[in-house]
Amino acid sequence: MMPAFPYTLEEPIGTRATLGLVVLQSDETIEHDFRRLFAAPDISLYVTRVPSGLDVTPDTLASMSDALPAAAGLLPTALKYDVVSYGCTSGTAVIGPDKIAEQVKAGCSASHVTEPLSALVAICKAKGISRIAFLSPYIESVSKTLRDALNTRGVMTPVFGSFDEGEETKVAKISQHSLFDAAMTLGASDDVEAVFMSCTNLRTLDVIPKIEAALGKPVFSSNQVLAWHMARLAGIELA
Repeated sequence: MMPAFPYTLEEPIGTRATLGLVVLQSDETIEHDFRRLFAAPDISLYVTRVPSGLDVTPDTLASMSDALPAAAGLLPTALKYDVVSYGCTSGTAVIGPDKIAEQVKAGCSASHVTEPLSALVAICKAKGISRIAFLSPYIESVSKTLRDALNTRGVMTPVFGSFDEGEETKVAKISQHSLFDAAMTLGASDDVEAVFMSCTNLRTLDVIPKIEAALGKPVFSSNQVLAWHMARLAGIELA
C-alpha cells in the first residue's frame, strides 16, 4: 500500500512582489532581460505569451488586443499580481494603455497593469525629461503611431531614426554595435535630453551603459523602462 504523508503549506514564493508578464509570441529578448533585472529570490515573475505576427504592421499589432484576456488567463490563477505588464511598445500605441489594462485584468487578478509606453512617460516625468531621440527598428507607419502617442503625453521626439525592419526575427538579432552607432548619431543632437531605443525585442541592456558613458545623456530602452515602472508600481527597488 502506498503511504500517504501529511504536509503543511507555505506562503507563495514572491514575498516581496508577484509580477506577471505578457510576452509576444515572436519576442526572443524580454524574458532574458527580465530574469536579469528581477534576479531576486523573493520576487516572483510569471510569464505568458500572446499570439503575434512575424511581421510588425499596425494590423498585426491591433489584432493582439482580443487575445490578451486569454493570454493573461494562462498566468497561475491562484495568485494575485502586484503588477502585470504587456511587453510590446508599438502594440501599446496601437491598442492604447487603457484598453490593454482592461483586457489584461479581464484575464487575471492584477493590482496594476503597465506597458512600455506608460513606463517611458513615467520615467521621463520622474527625471524631468521632455525631449528624446527616438530609435526604432520598425517601418515608418508603426514608428509614427508610437511617436504620436508619446507627443500627446508630453514626450516630444524631435529626433528620429529607424532600422526600417518589419521582421521580428531580424529585430531580435540587431547587433549592439548597430545600436551603439545609431543611438550615438541620434543622441548627439542638442535638441534632445535623452535617447530611447524602442522595442522589447532589441538586445539593449548591455549596450546602454556604453552609450551613456560616451554620450553623456540618459539612455532608455523598452525593457529597461518597463522593469523600472513595474518595480515602482510594486513598491520595490531594482538591484
